[in-house]
Formats: sequence, structure tokens, C-alpha cells
Amino acid sequence: MQSNLYGRGSLHVAIIMDGNGRWARARGLPRSAGHRAGAEVARRTVAAAPSLGVTALTLFAFSSDNWQRPKEEVAELMLLLDDYLRGELRELVERGIRLTVIGRRDRLPDGLCHAITSTETASAGGNRLDLRIAIDYSSRDAIAAAMARWRFHHPPSRAAFGRLLAPPGVGGQTDVDLLIRSGGEKRLSDFLLWESAYAELRFVDTPWPDFSADDLRLAIADFHRRQRRFGGLSPSCEPRSPGGTPRPAMST
Repeated sequence: MQSNLYGRGSLHVAIIMDGNGRWARARGLPRSAGHRAGAEVARRTVAAAPSLGVTALTLFAFSSDNWQRPKEEVAELMLLLDDYLRGELRELVERGIRLTVIGRRDRLPDGLCHAITSTETASAGGNRLDLRIAIDYSSRDAIAAAMARWRFHHPPSRAAFGRLLAPPGVGGQTDVDLLIRSGGEKRLSDFLLWESAYAELRFVDTPWPDFSADDLRLAIADFHRRQRRFGGLSPSCEPRSPGGTPRPAMST
């Protein structure tokens, strides 16, 4: 299935914002400088996304495994996330961007939890871009928690389970169309594993602080050139009967 062109249909882009620390180290700077530079790139990415046809954008800001990092770095990241939410609130509301945070909240500082709640409430009416930020997030933990919320004896359908995984109040599909990872690594790192079952993947060597709106544009342009078959066959490969009528495709 060929993907839609800009401005047609929906497009969910997810980004693993990797490479902040290596970017800083290459410049003789503390890792905190890389995280601050990365936060500014996140702002620019959010601003550019709607004009590129993105209707949902999920950013991986802090993994549940990131608690293993030095306490000083974790504290810096928590402050940076708090500053981002408080500093961007007015812009988000004015631009029609709805923000939702996915992940655990019971281990976050009280101030950050308050900033999350305030931003989610104030931006709830946004309909131009659905911005989701993953904080203290683990896809495997999210899947396990969703299964624990299933109260019926029969197993859930895929659609029902997807709704259990969706952020509160978010309707419709949350499947990822395009997943981008910056920084040169080529793994998903426990990010949106269920939602990315049929995502197109793009790994770039560019560290996140150097990622630009043009990099996002190129990634989306490449996505639109790909054919998404979701387990089926492309039209040119469909088996045909002697009369030219396509035969039902066999599953593989």
C-alpha cells in the first residue's frame, strides 16, 4: 500500500532522540550541554512537524532504563523536562498542539508531575498535532500493565488491546507509521514495540542535537516513496488468473 501524500490522511512519526551525550563529548562539553541542545531541537521538530503532514508525533525523552544513569544526570534531565513543559505551554496552546505524556508518573518529581498535568489540561483542545512525550517509559512495561487492566476471561482483540495501550483520551489508531532514530544506533530500545509492528524504520547517523527540520523532511519524503504492504502483496506482484483477474494472495 502506497502511503498518503502530505496533508492527506494521518501520519504518526515516532523519534528516538539519541546521541546527545556523544555530541557533547565530541565537543569537550558535559553531557548536560548535549541534553540542553537536544531540547532545543525537540522544540524545532515539534514546530516543523505539522507543515510536513505529521498529525501525531511521539518523542522518546526518558526511558525507564535511564534511571540507571548517574543521579546528577537524571536530575538534570528531570529539570530540563520540567522547563520544557512550563516554557512551551503557551506556544503549544497557540499552535493547536495537544500534549500527552506516556509512561509511569509515580517515580517522577512532584514538580514535573504537576507540570505534566497542567500542560495536558491546558492543551487538551489542540487539534493540529497530537504530541506525545514518553517519560519513564518502557514498552514492555506498558504492554504488561495494559494486559493487567483487561477484565474479561477471553483474550482481547488486537484493536481492543491497542485501545488499552493508547494514552488516556486519545481516540483512533496510535500505530506508528514512521520511526526515526538519530545517533547511529540501530535498535528500538523498548520503545512503542506494539505500535511499531508495521512501522517504516529510518536510522540516521546524525546525533540528535544536529538533527534538523530538513532531516525530518527527508525522512518523511523517503517514507512516502516506500510501499507498505502489511503482509500482502504489492499490486505489481499480485498473482493473476489466466483471464487477468487477481487471485487471492496466499499468506506467508
